[in-house]
Amino acid sequence: MTQAPANFKPLRYDPSYEQPAPDEAETIQEIIDTMAEIQQKTYQSQGHAIRSVHAKSHALLKGKLEVFDNLPDYLAQGFFAKPGTYSIVARISTQPGDVLPDSVSTPRGISIKVAGVEGEHLPGADESTTQDFILVNSPIFPQKLKDFLSGLKRFDALTNKAEGFKEGFSKVLRTIGEAVGSDTGVMAGMGGQLATHPMGDTYYSQGAFLYGEYMAKFSLTPVTPNLTALKDQPIDIDHDDDALRHLLQDFFATNGGEWELGVQLSTDIEKMPVEDASVEWPEEESPYLTVGKLTIAPQEGWTDEKAAVVDDKMYFSPWHGLAAHRPLGSIQRARKAPYKASAEFRRNMYGKSDSPDDVK
Repeated sequence: MTQAPANFKPLRYDPSYEQPAPDEAETIQEIIDTMAEIQQKTYQSQGHAIRSVHAKSHALLKGKLEVFDNLPDYLAQGFFAKPGTYSIVARISTQPGDVLPDSVSTPRGISIKVAGVEGEHLPGADESTTQDFILVNSPIFPQKLKDFLSGLKRFDALTNKAEGFKEGFSKVLRTIGEAVGSDTGVMAGMGGQLATHPMGDTYYSQGAFLYGEYMAKFSLTPVTPNLTALKDQPIDIDHDDDALRHLLQDFFATNGGEWELGVQLSTDIEKMPVEDASVEWPEEESPYLTVGKLTIAPQEGWTDEKAAVVDDKMYFSPWHGLAAHRPLGSIQRARKAPYKASAEFRRNMYGKSDSPDDVK
């Protein structure tokens, strides 16, 4: 468990730290329209409504999140103000809004829905008793909002097309990533994610949030030996279209694990801005401090029955949660309406669930 540096002093939030671009609303509307096109294309080709990003799930899991007691005042904020243990659902996925062979290797994500959360929730939130954490295996969102829209439009143009090209291009990018020892940033999003075990990764919120009086990012770090042993472990994704799902089914059939939930507080708005999620906050000045523990026991890692609830009916969003943890910055604001529209497309067909108790 990492300790705060000497003389650690987190910065209090000020509204001036957020500076939306003049055309942000127009950009967000274009994102909504493009994501809707992606959903329509995949629905027409597959006959099933899926998400417009992170469409393919690889594990659907139930577990517990413990918020620790005796946190210092600057950590005992919002959801973390008092200790408790909560039921959760976790969804492990990969980035594209199309169900591609796993040989097209893209960033991994884990979305966590915490149930039974009391307190003042965000205005207009679709759920009033949950706190969601949306995490990806890179500490930064590698693009500005306009660049993300351009990339989304390129993906829209390729949706349902040229899978063989995507697989081949992904292999080339992975080879480059292995040569330079990195798969972060835009290259991973284009299919250059290194083929390593997803349970060895640390996952990050990328964007910032209010943290009571302060501003923070979140991380989820594996801590049990069976998980830490998987860091950077190569896996074969080239001979099975659902290699990640089968890998995680095998893993969770006999393994559980524990992860630390960490909070990184901004201490300098120039070095740790909230508006630009492409800036990595320096951990040497503000390390991730542990506020809780996620525990997942051995279980069936993925089933059709779980998918019928989590994939079809559940909706994960950084905008599900307490007002004390309002998302901050352009990428976070841009997630609100598009995620909701994407969820409504699915829920109009399959119904709604926001409870871990619905997942059997």
